[in-house]
Amino acid sequence: MSTLLRTGVVEPFSRGAFGKTPRLNPLKSKPGPKSRKDRCVEPLTSESMKFRQSNLFLSPRAVTGLTTGSCIRFYHTDLTFPNMEDYRSNSTKNPTVRSEDTEEPRKLIPYLSYGIGGMIGMYTTKVIVLDLVEYKGPPRNQLAMASIEVNLADIPEGKSATFMWRGKPCFIRHRTPEQIETERAVNVSELRDPQKDEDRVQKPEWLVVIGICTHLGCVPIAYKGDFNAYYCPCHGSHYDNSGRIRKGPAPNNLEVPEHEFTADNKLIIGKA
Repeated sequence: MSTLLRTGVVEPFSRGAFGKTPRLNPLKSKPGPKSRKDRCVEPLTSESMKFRQSNLFLSPRAVTGLTTGSCIRFYHTDLTFPNMEDYRSNSTKNPTVRSEDTEEPRKLIPYLSYGIGGMIGMYTTKVIVLDLVEYKGPPRNQLAMASIEVNLADIPEGKSATFMWRGKPCFIRHRTPEQIETERAVNVSELRDPQKDEDRVQKPEWLVVIGICTHLGCVPIAYKGDFNAYYCPCHGSHYDNSGRIRKGPAPNNLEVPEHEFTADNKLIIGKA
């Protein structure tokens, strides 16, 4: 087998199969070999490969054994360097121009890209934040009740009425002269949350508070408790007729919402 590989036209290719690559002459480009010496130095270009593939005995094959396959070795000499001129900006194609002279024009496109991308990013962030705020905010039916108008003529003296405002119960009490005198005679220094009655009402006969206990958010009951005003049955907080905490675990007085008397019998709670 060794003798067969060293004879005839398969000798140059058998050398390549055993790891010995013939030294080729890249200057010779004629595809038609004339002698054994020429075949050893002839480069395998695309044209010569076509010629050898058409001739069974001249095809670039090397048999390494009876049970093994064959390998084809290609030697290309017609490769060219890639041309990157299409990817370069026009201001950098002239080798005589300094890069400092074309620095500002070359920065224009990146700056525009960054600016436009930044504006798109900020607008997208704004939309996402607004969606999150709207999702976590109060529902639309509560926003529609940003302010309510109450007819005070429907609440008799000594009685308390409950109205829903922004999803919260709002207590409106029509106080009697005795209740007003009692609340204003209280010693403020003895209260847990010191606050005068005059500071909690706009008109002495009308008390407007949010009916949510300041302890754990329960809803107090009217006309109950030690002061016959508001009482929270959950944990035993007692409020007087001014909405001030007098007994129990609640730390603060009932909250007074923003309200305004527009007429003798009209009350607006909240702002539109």
